Amino acid sequence: MKRLDALASSRYLGQYFADLSFGLENLLMHKLRSLLTMLGMIFGVAAVIAMLSIGAGARQQVMALIEQMGVRNVIVEAREGNAWDEVEKTRKLSLGLTLRDFRVIQSNVSGVTQATPRKRFTPGRMFPKPQHDMPLVYGIAPNYQQIASLKVTLGRFFNDDENLHAAPVAVLGQGARASLFGQIDPVGQYVKVNEQWLEVIGVVGPQLSAETQVESLPSQDMNNLIYIPLSAAMMRLEDARSNMKDEIDGIYLQLSSALDTLSTAEVVRSLLNISHRNAGDFSVIAPAELLAQQQRTQQIFDLVMVAIASISLLVGGIGIMNIMLASILERTREIGVRRALGARQRDVIRQFLVEAVLISLMGGLIGIAFGFGISRLIAWLAGWSTVTTVSSIVLAFAFSVSVGLLFGIYPAKKAARLDPVEAIRYE
Repeated sequence: MKRLDALASSRYLGQYFADLSFGLENLLMHKLRSLLTMLGMIFGVAAVIAMLSIGAGARQQVMALIEQMGVRNVIVEAREGNAWDEVEKTRKLSLGLTLRDFRVIQSNVSGVTQATPRKRFTPGRMFPKPQHDMPLVYGIAPNYQQIASLKVTLGRFFNDDENLHAAPVAVLGQGARASLFGQIDPVGQYVKVNEQWLEVIGVVGPQLSAETQVESLPSQDMNNLIYIPLSAAMMRLEDARSNMKDEIDGIYLQLSSALDTLSTAEVVRSLLNISHRNAGDFSVIAPAELLAQQQRTQQIFDLVMVAIASISLLVGGIGIMNIMLASILERTREIGVRRALGARQRDVIRQFLVEAVLISLMGGLIGIAFGFGISRLIAWLAGWSTVTTVSSIVLAFAFSVSVGLLFGIYPAKKAARLDPVEAIRYE
């Protein structure tokens, strides 16, 4: 019994290989027609892969940026108005973000393991003169290093004692170091910010930066920063900005658990709304919530992009059906001869399905290479991050083969239903 099953399996495999060989021969006999038929599949598969690669690259970049912000963190950002009338109207309700707000949050919010205010400003003058954009000064507490997961690559970060005594020390970001000192070791050197000399005691590693605004977070180069003690920023450095500005412009909170970020963000928002009298001059950001929103948005984006790109595959499928129907007319006599020699309907169906799948299969393979090349070209020309994933290749390839199979069924059945006698007599 097993021997008979083995013989039957061997016979079926032999038939499939024979159909495959005959299908390839038929496609090679009409090279131009076959290539033109494949174009729909090639462009469809390439479009799916390229669009998913662009989406995956954008997702990876944004996800990494949000994760860098810390999924256990809650961030309060001041919303400072640009127009004087807007600022004056806001100040009638609220004094802006203050150290008192920070202390109220510390006293009333549970589960906070690390916290720091932030005083941020752009200096009017700096020496050495920056080669590029003026670095931004961040006045923060020493524990900001843990909150933001900063890695010190040279020297050290300032400590609590230096923050307590407003020590004139600074830690540079990678971009600020390159802009101010080039390849020179900056540790032990001095930077003059406005009228205050600061000793450089360390350099932190590179950080991801948002090229565009993410939710309520402004776009800024996170590497072109100078970190100094909060007390030094507020006491030693002259801030030429108006007194109408906020006392501090940011608060960072790190929680013991990422599960508490959403509820903590709501508590912080409620506390500040009370003290600010609903002036709307601040925003509360929970990176964990942004991460979840980004994942949902990306799923919708992927579905829409695949749906749009799949139109090309459907057009390619219509092309396959059209060419297979034309092939039936050309090969009517051949089909009749095969039927007269004993071929069954399912043999004819299998032959035409194999040819249809071959067209979509070869078109899919070429489309994969083409799509990968397009994604690399886009990354090179536009400077975007693109990621070609195995799942996008498998999805596009499976879709192309399925389209070939689906659109090849009708022509195959039509060929199999031809009357053998009439087919032999067909001219």
